[in-house]
Amino acid sequence: MPVIRRLPETLVNRIAAGEVVERPAAALKELVENAIDAASTSIAVRLGEGGLGLIEVTDDGCGMTRGDMALALERHATSKLPDEAIELVATLGFRGEALPSIASVARLTMESRVRGAESGWQVVVDHGQAIAEGPAALPPGTRIRVEDLFGKVPARRKFLRSPRSEYAACLDVVRRLAMARPEIGVTLEHDGRRVLAVQGRQTLAARVAQLIARELAEDGVVIDLARGPVRLTGVAGLPTFNRGVADHQYLFVNGRPVKDRLLVGAVRGAYADMLARDRHAVLALFLDLPPEEVDVNVHPAKTEVRFRDPAFVRGFIVSGLRHALEGAGQRSAQGPAAPAMANWQSEPISRVEAAPGLGSLFARQPEPGIVRDAGQAWRGYEASVLTPAARAEMAETAPEPAASHPLGVARGQVANTYIVAEAEDGLVIVDQHAAHERLVLERLKAAGAQGTMAASQALLIPEVVELDEPDCDRLAEAAAQLAEHGLALERFGPDAMLVRAVPAALAGGDVQALVRDIADDLAHNGVALLLGERLDHVLATMACHGSVRAGRTLSVAEMNALLREMERTPRSGQCNHGRPTWVKLALGDVEKLFGRR
Repeated sequence: MPVIRRLPETLVNRIAAGEVVERPAAALKELVENAIDAASTSIAVRLGEGGLGLIEVTDDGCGMTRGDMALALERHATSKLPDEAIELVATLGFRGEALPSIASVARLTMESRVRGAESGWQVVVDHGQAIAEGPAALPPGTRIRVEDLFGKVPARRKFLRSPRSEYAACLDVVRRLAMARPEIGVTLEHDGRRVLAVQGRQTLAARVAQLIARELAEDGVVIDLARGPVRLTGVAGLPTFNRGVADHQYLFVNGRPVKDRLLVGAVRGAYADMLARDRHAVLALFLDLPPEEVDVNVHPAKTEVRFRDPAFVRGFIVSGLRHALEGAGQRSAQGPAAPAMANWQSEPISRVEAAPGLGSLFARQPEPGIVRDAGQAWRGYEASVLTPAARAEMAETAPEPAASHPLGVARGQVANTYIVAEAEDGLVIVDQHAAHERLVLERLKAAGAQGTMAASQALLIPEVVELDEPDCDRLAEAAAQLAEHGLALERFGPDAMLVRAVPAALAGGDVQALVRDIADDLAHNGVALLLGERLDHVLATMACHGSVRAGRTLSVAEMNALLREMERTPRSGQCNHGRPTWVKLALGDVEKLFGRR
């Protein structure tokens, strides 16, 4: 029979290290979190070989005494858990095995000095063995150096990635933690080169824009929404400011960076009708709620959390994001036009070879007398040919001043697809189909919110959908909420649901697939919002078919009406698929084309 035995202490530490320190970025995360919890105002990080050769974290926090340093290197010893209420963790971590686990697989040098002390203290541990200790000279705070990570554990070392890949993971850790603490200054050096430096005492919006993308300062909206003790803050990029991967979505719960599928699903739901399926929003969201409402101990690295009320959290994030994006109005993220203009090579007019018959036009500027004579000829034509009624009609249809409207006044149509408008500071080009598609969708949504659309349509013959018993239990529990969206369900035995009515917008669709998708969403997120998102998708499809098509000729009055409606409609800067509905060519760029600047 197998014999049960106690494991050696060194092996226990290595097993614990496998849970906490699977790569250099994980060790760096633990050290930086400790520095943050020490009430630091400045944190300096140094890396060598992507963290494989060196990880050094220096802070100006409270520091530790000689006795505290000895305790910190013992397993399950911590200052972050004052009592036995393990579920009420107010710091970034409480793991007592982090430092001893790191010390068991690397050479760890820890130096610390408390404020007011004459000197600090140093402890050196080499792969689990204490080899030196003594006084140390350093300013108040703590400095921890980790060298030769997994140097004596070749089985772990060979599974690590290249130094460049490990450095990228370390940079992401530092960026996320620095984003969560805009009041702390953070610097990062890699192989002697400074790659990141942010000053302390910054605003949240400034810190996020500096770390994610500076364009967020112009192409993002600030979020600040509170509902009772729960608060959502951050910066969200406009739908037209998006990326092809979701790596630029930073999510935080009580200041802790997380990668939680519930939060990711909420972000996707908020942008559902504003982004294409292969595009992802750029944002940083900070959710703060009472510690008893969230469990942060469901993952060894605390990158996943569990909420007591996931339905409320998801709905709160979706509504907060949509409310902030609606406040952006008709804004659209646009790249500066100047780089595009740089592709044009302007040359003096004298170097341009004129076409036959146009030599006199390009050879010299027209003389003032010619211009004066042309003006006199036009005035004579106007007086002799145009009738008083025609002149009155021309006066009535005089161009409207462009300065009175943000999107300008329509001046024409190109290719029966694009509206060209004159604004006070440049030219605005509008995609008429994309713009009208968004306007129709917002009208449909507004009508549904006011209850003017049919909520549901009863089925002539109720349909039975067979599912697993747990899925049926979740659907039965959410039946009241689903009924508010127009889907009438009731239990039909232990492993089946009976569908009596469906939302009117989904009438004629696949009822079986609809119910199964909702069951999957309930199992995945624990909240029935997929139905509402599916309705939005159906409305978007209806809007696409009911909007002004490209290739249709519009009158000036119709073009101006479309522009004015865009100015009144929220989120009109992008169509239902995430494409921009309008772009602007600044007047200065037009002047550069003609050599006026």
